[in-house]
Order: sequence, then structure tokens, then C-alpha cells
Amino acid sequence: MTFNFEARGSRRDILRAAAAGAATVSLGSYAQSAWPTKPVTMIVPFPAGGGTDAFARPLSAQFAKLTGKQLIIDNRGGAGGTLGASIAARAQPDGYTLFMGAVHHTIAPSMYPKLDYDIEKDFVPLALMANVPQVLVVNPRNMPFADFKAYLEAVRKTPGKYNYGSAGAGTSHHLAGELFKQQTKTFITHIPYRGAGPALQDLISGNVDMMFDGLGSSANHIKGGRIKALMVSGTKRNPAFPDVPCAAELGLPDYTVTTWYGMWAPKGTPADVQARIVEDLRKAATTDELKAIWANNGAEFGNLTPQQFGAFVSKEVKRWSVVVKASGAKLE
Repeated sequence: MTFNFEARGSRRDILRAAAAGAATVSLGSYAQSAWPTKPVTMIVPFPAGGGTDAFARPLSAQFAKLTGKQLIIDNRGGAGGTLGASIAARAQPDGYTLFMGAVHHTIAPSMYPKLDYDIEKDFVPLALMANVPQVLVVNPRNMPFADFKAYLEAVRKTPGKYNYGSAGAGTSHHLAGELFKQQTKTFITHIPYRGAGPALQDLISGNVDMMFDGLGSSANHIKGGRIKALMVSGTKRNPAFPDVPCAAELGLPDYTVTTWYGMWAPKGTPADVQARIVEDLRKAATTDELKAIWANNGAEFGNLTPQQFGAFVSKEVKRWSVVVKASGAKLE
């Protein structure tokens, strides 16, 4: 490399400038490569096979491609997702433990009065990774109804005959069922599981009759004919399943429940590491591979800044406290 020096500049000034420039390049390179230097653990607070896994596993694979380091999934199911959240909240805040939680963690404060963590105070929000509508799915052998109208008629005629599985008491699956019962004036027995994965497997096998599930975990089973979708929540049909009617067109205009998945880090994680994590998560989520998987699952990437995601979480905590109170939902 050739440098052209001004005659007025002293040799000492030139050397100082060169040294400063070299230091800047060195520090910049270090800052870009300092994280991650080893595998990163992502705590998923539900058993394998559930809705969170449907997004966590492809994200983990894409992360490894981008960073050259593993993103190891650690499934810690139990207590409606609060057990895994508690473990994540106590993890070392060094950027090597991440927490992929869900809408359930904004419901939990209203359902579990003695939580040993605070989702708003003990974590730093990073990204809203996926947003998917809730879907009413049934076992077609247990409930061989042609459409939602026939299903609703049968449920109303025989209160308590049918049941629905959930990822656990206080999860969005549970609250979606309680809202449905409230708005349709029906009674369906709630059966809580230790995560959506086990509940979904029992639905497929016929041990439970129905679920109010996140579309992400049910999508492939619907397409495979193992379960049948009768309704998606909200006011519009989902592009991935255009033949499934939405709640509004079925006479339930206020039945809007979505399952979303977000990423947090323990409070105290260094700001520069947070920024790098957010950057890598965004890069992964906007690759063609993940965009295709998200679309196949009827999901959208939540394009929010960490600050916007934090505000969204606070809003959801307030929203679900109202829903829990109105529905009378309790731990079972």
C-alpha cells in the first residue's frame, strides 16, 4: 500500500495517525468477531415437537450457517412454559444463553401469582420472531364433521362430551379455548399437557378431540390429513390455508387470538452483544430459507426493533390480564 504524505506533516504525526488507524481497524474487527466464540444455548420452555420448536429448529440451523457456531436448543418444558423461563432468567448474562418464549409468557403473570421471574424486568427483549394465528383443529375420527357449523351444533347439543388439549394451564391454547367457550356459549373439557407437542400427538392419536393450536405446529399435520382445521382466528383467512374460514365469517367477529414467538436474553447482557444478536437474528429470519418456512407455517416475521418488541410485550401482559379475568380461567 502507498501513502502520499503532505510535506507540512511531521513524521511523528504521520506515525501517530497510522497507529490510530491500525488500532481502529483492529478494534473494529474484534468487535465484529467477539461474539459468538463458542456455541450458544437457546432455552425453549416447551417439550420438543410443539409450536416453538417449529420455528426454533430452522432458526438454529440458519444461525449456525451465518455465525459458524451452533445454536443449541435446550427444551425445558413444564408449568405452562414458566419453568424454562425461570431457568433462563437466572442464566449468566453473557450472550451465550438466549430464551425463545411465546405469547404464553405474557399470560403467565395473570395465571401464576408466585412466579420467581418477571418477563419485563428480568429479560431484555431482542426480537419478535414469528406471529401466527390460532387454529381450531380436530381429530377427524373423533369429530367427523363436514364443517364448522356441524361441529358447533354437535358441541352445543352435548355439553362436556368433547375435550380439548392445551400446552398447559395458562397458555394461549388454554385461553383460546376458554374464549371460544365464552363466545359460543359451549362447554368443552380442558385437558392440559406439558407443552403443545404432547397435546398435538394425543390429538393425532385420538386421545383428545380438538385443540386451539398455533398454526405453526399444526400446519404440516393439517396438510397431511392427520387433523382437520375448521377455523382460523381473526378477521381474514390465512394465505397458507385459503380454504379454512376465519372466525369473523363464521359469526365470531371478536375471536382474535394469535400465537407469537419472541427472543429474549437475561437482563445484564452487554449492549454490544445484544446488538450483534439482534443483527444475526434479523439476518437469519430474512433469508429465503426461513421466509419459505415461515410462509409454509402461516407465519410472519415480526419486524420490530427491540424497543418496539418490549412495548409490545408490555401491551400483551395488560391485554391478557383482562382476558384471564373475564374468562375466569384458573390453574387446574
